[in-house]
Amino acid sequence: MERKLLIAGCSFAVLAVILGALGAHALEKVLEPQQVKSFETGVRYQLFHAIALIAFSQVTLLTDASKNILLYLFVIGMILFSFSIYGLSLSKWLHVNLKFLGPITPLGGLSLISGWFFALWKIISHNSINN
Repeated sequence: MERKLLIAGCSFAVLAVILGALGAHALEKVLEPQQVKSFETGVRYQLFHAIALIAFSQVTLLTDASKNILLYLFVIGMILFSFSIYGLSLSKWLHVNLKFLGPITPLGGLSLISGWFFALWKIISHNSINN
């Protein structure tokens, strides 16, 4: 499980850095400031959660089953949240109507929040059992 978390975390981190560079250097020239700001929000949340996956891979208080649930919640959350923001930010430039992605963004946020609550719950309950 540690390996899966590390691979997912590193993969999403690499992609976040690439997309961040794209946003900073190429998209600033073709997107409106608000679209660039939204794009950067997607990158920031993706990078935070990629780093969280890497960190959680080393948390010994969590079982492999709990880490697996965290992996799914964070990966689904990053895809739904960040990638829907990327699509919405780029839709005008790509001349594609992607407004249907709007309601998907909060579902991704809910998945990310659920991951954090799940981790908190598992860590608190672990301490309660052992004390």
